[in-house]
Amino acid sequence: MSDGSPETIIGVVVTHRRRELLAESLKVLAAQSRPLDHLVVVDNADEPEVRALVETAGVPATYLGSKHNLGGAGGFALGMLYALSLGADWLWLADDDGRPEGTEVLETLLGCAQRHGLAEVSPVVADIADPDRLAFPLRRGIVWRRLRSELFTDADDPSDPSEDLLPGIASLFNGALFRASTIDAVGVPDLRLFVRGDEVEVHRRLVRSGLPFGTCLTTAYLHPDGADEFKPILGGRMHTQYPDNETKRFFTYRNRGYLLSQPGLRRLLPQEWVRFGWYFLVTRRDPKGLAEWVRLRRAGRREQFGRD
Repeated sequence: MSDGSPETIIGVVVTHRRRELLAESLKVLAAQSRPLDHLVVVDNADEPEVRALVETAGVPATYLGSKHNLGGAGGFALGMLYALSLGADWLWLADDDGRPEGTEVLETLLGCAQRHGLAEVSPVVADIADPDRLAFPLRRGIVWRRLRSELFTDADDPSDPSEDLLPGIASLFNGALFRASTIDAVGVPDLRLFVRGDEVEVHRRLVRSGLPFGTCLTTAYLHPDGADEFKPILGGRMHTQYPDNETKRFFTYRNRGYLLSQPGLRRLLPQEWVRFGWYFLVTRRDPKGLAEWVRLRRAGRREQFGRD
């Protein structure tokens, strides 16, 4: 802020029928060494028990109960806009099924953002059951990384504060810290996506904005393992995504159809067809699965966002 006043950091959490997990997250959010100035919790199930939990969270908080399930995309959009209306200088975003690794995560992220002049900074997203592993595989260069230690290259010195950043790569809804001006530039998630791909869409806009962002390698956000969805093909040289239930597959494939028709992601279309064609026809021997994937991605490309 131009007058030298302390900057306001507001947390935004979206939840849906995960009271126990949310309670664990709130404990760590409320104990940060750089305290949150305010917390906004969007509850897509509008449950009285969740309201009571938020109101006793130990941090100044606003509970926004929605009688209409907005999904992750709409929930974050609502929470982010509300945080901006409260005067946030920074927004710290998180889902309800994870939590910061410790009490200094926010302070570390803020220091990294200020040191590198970042518009957005994210922590490493680690497996909550095995924090030395990544919750989602991440590609650095042409190599897929599955361990936190693998995110450092041979040239990096983990003890050097100037080498704590993986630029241009970030997980945006698992402990991501945004400047308010960054939200002004890239916008909030698209309600139509509901779940799955909303983070990819905001990441796409962030890349195209030209604003500097990245992942701080010296702090983490703990999240349930999501690596099982990413199936190796071609001897592990490529991966494809196959969620474990029909609903997740519906939103994943439909939304990817929309996303890969957008500027900045169209170049991925050839490998998209190779990856999913190989997975369904060669790995799974499932031509009906491929036909369903084609149908869903076509609906997304045509911006047909109905849920039937």
